[in-house]
Amino acid sequence: MPVTRNSDPEALFRAAKAGERVALPRLLSLVEQGGPASRAVAEIAYRAPDESYSVGITGAPGAGKSTLTNQIITQAIERGFDGADRVAVLAIDPSSPFSGGAILGDRVRMQNHSLDDRVFIRSMATRGHLGGLAVAVPDALRVLSAVGLPLAIVETVGVGQQEVAVAAATDTTVVVMNPGWGDAIQANKAGLMEIADLFVINKADRAGTRETRRDLELMLDLSAPEAWRPTIVETVASEGKGVAELWDAIGEHRNHLVTSGRLEVARRTRMEREFHQVLLIRLQEVINEMEDQGSFVGALEELAAGASDPYRAADEVLVRLGVMAAPGGPGGSTAGG
Repeated sequence: MPVTRNSDPEALFRAAKAGERVALPRLLSLVEQGGPASRAVAEIAYRAPDESYSVGITGAPGAGKSTLTNQIITQAIERGFDGADRVAVLAIDPSSPFSGGAILGDRVRMQNHSLDDRVFIRSMATRGHLGGLAVAVPDALRVLSAVGLPLAIVETVGVGQQEVAVAAATDTTVVVMNPGWGDAIQANKAGLMEIADLFVINKADRAGTRETRRDLELMLDLSAPEAWRPTIVETVASEGKGVAELWDAIGEHRNHLVTSGRLEVARRTRMEREFHQVLLIRLQEVINEMEDQGSFVGALEELAAGASDPYRAADEVLVRLGVMAAPGGPGGSTAGG
């Protein structure tokens, strides 16, 4: 029986694994919306082994990321990935202020593959998830892995703090830039140098390619030595030039992670970061509930009257929540800061 919008997460996972096309989009919609249904999906997804490999594509708007992603999909389908010819793409878009959905449609951005049964493309936006994309995307990646998709590509729209965090949640992070004075410097300012495993100079048929490569090499020389030095690949995505070399470079980085044992270490580090993020979100939810119930009225009045300070008031709230001992008590701390 086909699944419906009212199906429970367990049924949706079974249907998605069986190849029912409506099930996976429904699961990801639940992830985006947040709330109890999203948590039920995450509970199932995180119990499954994390066997999917993820590649993040980020960079400034206009760098040609969507065209490049389209070409990478072709490489994955034609050359295969772990013997499989299936790939999932999460296109991370801004949230529409009206509908809460993604502004840019997935079929518009990657039309060549929109009707290919081997390719699953999904636009994601923040919507109702309190943690935003920083939490929704890792959950979505685990859903893709749990239903058996071996490769997931995450493409971000811009290079804001949120997009950088999303790209850093993948196994291999590709930073895309264009030739031109200052592009490498801007990438450094945006924090992309710290997360990049591969650099792509797209539109490499334009003037300034040599200078951009030189700037990148210089910045890498000045960076602290690492076991992996990011590879720089030149492409002209609109013509498919250099994309095969980029696919090879992605494979080389993956092999490095696997053979060095760093893949499991990196995934554990990411899991710890995600746990920390979720913990903060859950505390924020509790605090929001207390505020809605008027629990902070007395503390705010004391602050306004000068009878307390923000640090002492915060300590008192944490004591009430049971996450810290009363100041001066056994194992307690003093207020202040």
